[in-house]
Amino acid sequence: MTIAKIALSAATFAIDRPYDYIVPSELEGMVPGVRVIVPFGPGNVRTDGLVLAVEETPPPDKPLKSILTRLDEEPVLDEEGIRLAIWMRERWFCTVYEAARAMLPAGLYYALQDCYQLSDGVEKEAALAAAGRSRHERQVVELVSQQVGGMEVGLIREAFGTKDPGPALRSLESKGILTRTTSASRGVGDKREKWISLALPPEEALAQVAAKRKTGPLRYAVVELLAGIGEGSAKEICYFTGAANATLRSLEKSGLILIEEREVFRTPTPRSVPAAGPIVLNSEQEEAFRGLHTLAAQDSAAVALLYGVTGSGKTQVYLRLIQEQLKTGRTALVLVPEIALTPQLMAIFTAHFGEEVAVLHSSLPAGERYDEWKRARSGKAKVVIGTRSAVFAPIRDLGLIILDEEQEGSYKSENVPRYHARDVAKFRAQRCKALLVLGSATPSVETMYHAKTGDYHLFTLKHRYNERMLPQVFLADMKEELRAGNPSPLSLPLIQALEENISRGEQSILFLNRRGSSPMATCVQCGQTPTCPRCSAYLTYHSVNRRLMCHHCGHSEPLPDACPECGGALEFVGAGTQRVEEALHERFPGVEVMRMDADTITASRSHEKLLARFREEKIPILVGTQMVAKGLDFENVTLVGVISADQGLYIDDYRAGERTFSLITQVVGRAGRGSKEGRAIIQTFTPENDLILAAARQDYDHFYEQEIGLRRLRACPPFASLFVVTVSAPEEHQALRVCAFLRNTLLGWLGSEAYRDLSCQVLGPAPAAITKLNNRFRYRLTLMAQNTRSARTLVAHLVRCAQADKNNRGVSVTADVDPMNG
Repeated sequence: MTIAKIALSAATFAIDRPYDYIVPSELEGMVPGVRVIVPFGPGNVRTDGLVLAVEETPPPDKPLKSILTRLDEEPVLDEEGIRLAIWMRERWFCTVYEAARAMLPAGLYYALQDCYQLSDGVEKEAALAAAGRSRHERQVVELVSQQVGGMEVGLIREAFGTKDPGPALRSLESKGILTRTTSASRGVGDKREKWISLALPPEEALAQVAAKRKTGPLRYAVVELLAGIGEGSAKEICYFTGAANATLRSLEKSGLILIEEREVFRTPTPRSVPAAGPIVLNSEQEEAFRGLHTLAAQDSAAVALLYGVTGSGKTQVYLRLIQEQLKTGRTALVLVPEIALTPQLMAIFTAHFGEEVAVLHSSLPAGERYDEWKRARSGKAKVVIGTRSAVFAPIRDLGLIILDEEQEGSYKSENVPRYHARDVAKFRAQRCKALLVLGSATPSVETMYHAKTGDYHLFTLKHRYNERMLPQVFLADMKEELRAGNPSPLSLPLIQALEENISRGEQSILFLNRRGSSPMATCVQCGQTPTCPRCSAYLTYHSVNRRLMCHHCGHSEPLPDACPECGGALEFVGAGTQRVEEALHERFPGVEVMRMDADTITASRSHEKLLARFREEKIPILVGTQMVAKGLDFENVTLVGVISADQGLYIDDYRAGERTFSLITQVVGRAGRGSKEGRAIIQTFTPENDLILAAARQDYDHFYEQEIGLRRLRACPPFASLFVVTVSAPEEHQALRVCAFLRNTLLGWLGSEAYRDLSCQVLGPAPAAITKLNNRFRYRLTLMAQNTRSARTLVAHLVRCAQADKNNRGVSVTADVDPMNG
C-alpha cells in the first residue's frame, strides 16, 4: 500500500505532525513536494496539505483516509525546500505547512471552496422527508435545491446569518442526501485595484445623499469627493473620507457609484538599461574581493562580514563576486531590506547581467512574482534580487548569498512564521556549501560580535570609493531653538543650509521616521488626548485629510473642532513627515518638496516612480521616513537633515541605541556621494549624548564597544537569546491569568531533572509595549537562555500545552525568539 505523509494547513502548532493518507490508484506517481486535498477531522473537512514523503508499507492496523485530489502537476518544493520547512518549524514555533507556504509566491496559493448539491437520484421531496422536523436541515435542502449545480458553503452560511449550518450539512451528507465537492482556485493574475466613480451626474448624486447628510456623513463625504475629482482608487477615497468598504458597497447598491477593477501594471524589470563597462575596484575593494572570492571558491560553506563606511563601494564588490560565481556555473541571491532599494539595484545589476536577473518582492503583482519565481526555479535567472521573502527563491546551484544592510529589522518577519532572513540564509549556505556575505556600514551588534570572535570572516572598507570625503556633520541643539522662540520642526542651521543648497541647485534629503502630521493632539485645558478605541495608543493627526488615525489597527475618525471632554482647544504635539512638508512650504514658497512615506506610496505612485522623479527632475527637497535612509545614491544630494535624532532613542528596548545609531549613520551617508562635498545636520534635544556624538563622527567602532558592554551586562543577544511567549485575549484578565499560569508551569518544569542543566531566567508576566491591539490584550513571558535545541523544545512544549488547554478558548498563545518589535 502506498502511504503519503502530509503536512496539513488545518493542523495548528499544537497538533502539527505528518499525517498518513492512502494514495489511491488513480493518483499513482505521487511525489514529495506536491500539494493535495484531503479530508481531515471528524467532519472530514476538506483541507490542503503538502506531501512530505511517499512510502510503500504493509496495510496499517487502523483505517486510513485517502487523498481526494492532487493540486500540482510538478512539486512546488524540492527535497531541500521540505528540509528547510521542517527546520523552520523547530526553530520558529510554526507548522511545517506555514513554513512551506512562506516559501511560495502568493500566486501559487490555493483557495478551497466546498459546494453542496442533492445527490444523484435524490429529489427535493425525498430530501425534505429525510430532513424530518429539523428546521435547519429543511432550510439547507430548500437552499441547495434552488441552485442549479449546487451551492457554495459560503452562500449557505450567509443565508443562515448568525446560525451555524455545519451540523445540518454533516447530517444530510451522512444520510446520503447531499454530495459535497471541493474546488480549488489559484490566485495567479495581474494586480488589480478597485476604482470608484459616480454613476449619476454630480448634482443629482449630491442631491440624493444631502437629505441624509447627518445620519450618513460618510456616504455624503464620498459622493462630495467624487463630485470634485471625478474618480479615484478605493484606497484613496477611504483614506481621505474615513469611509470603509462597507460604505462603498452601500453606495454601489444604491446606484450612486460604480466600482470597477482595473489592472495595475508594474514591470519588475527597469526600463532599457545600457550595458555597463568593466568593474574597476580600488586597492581596498580589491583586497576585500580577493579574500571573499577565496572563501567562495572553497568546497565548504562560509559566512563573512563586509564592513564598509557609507559610499565605500560595497556594491562593486558584490558585482565582482557575482561575476566570478556565474563563470563557474553557480548562481547568486541578493537581499535588500526595503522595496524602495530594489529598482535602483535592479538597474545596476541588469546593466551587468542582463536578462539573467530576476526580482522578487511583495509589491509585485501576483502574476509577475509567480513568473519571476518560475524563472529562478527553471534556471533562466542566475541572479535573484529581492526583499526578505526572496531568501526562499528556488534558485539552483546556489554559490553566493548577499544580505545588504544586514542589520535592518525588516529582515525579521513579524508574521508566522517569524523567521529571520539572515538565519535562513545561513542554513541555505550551509546546505549548498555557499558563501554568505553580510554587508553593512553599521553591522548589527550580534554580527560584529561573531566577526570579532572569529565565527565570521571580517573584511573592512575604511574609505569612500575614489577617496571621497565623508559628510561634515553638525549638531543643532533644539533646546536652544525653543529658547530662541522657534517652535518649528526646522532649526535655524538647517533652514540656512537648505537655503544655500536651493540657491546652488543642489538637492537635500530630510529624514523623520514618523508619518502623519503630529503624533498626538492634546487639549490645552484638561490635557485630554484622543486615543484609539481599539488599541492602547494615541491617534496620529493627518493634516492632508484632517483625520485622527491609528497606525496600528487603521481606525480613523475626523478631527473634532474642540476637545470632546471640556470644549477646550486642541494643540498638536510633535511632528511627522506631513508637518515637516508643511513647514518647508511655509519657509520656502514655490520650492517643490517631495514626501515619501507609507501614505504617498500607491499603485500609481510607486517607490521607483517617486525616486526617478527626484533624480531626473532634481526636486530640491525630499522628506521621508526610513525608506529614504538606506542604500539610495544620488550624486546631486549634498545635504541631509535628521529632524529628530532622539525619537527612537529613549524607549524601553535594548536595541533602541543600535537602531538610532544605524539610522542616523545611514541617512547621513546619503550626502556627498558624487563629486560635491556633503553636509549633514542632526537635530537633537540631547547633543551631549554619547551615541549621538558617535553617530555624528560616523564612529561605529566606539559605538560597538559601548553597546557590547551593555549587552554583556544585561545578558542580551549575542550573549543569550530572548524567547518571548505572547498571550492575547479579548479581556485583559484572561491574558494575565493565562500568562501567570504559564509562568508557574514553566518554573515547575525548570525545576525538574529534565531541564536542570538549562541555565535561564524567566521574566514576566508583563504587558506588551502596546498592551491593547485591535481589541485584544497582550501579555508576555520572556525566557532568557542560550538558543539551544533544549530551550526551543521547552518553549515549543509550553505553547502546545497552552493551545491544547480547553480552558484557554479564545486565547491565543504564540512564541518568538529575539523579536524586533513589541
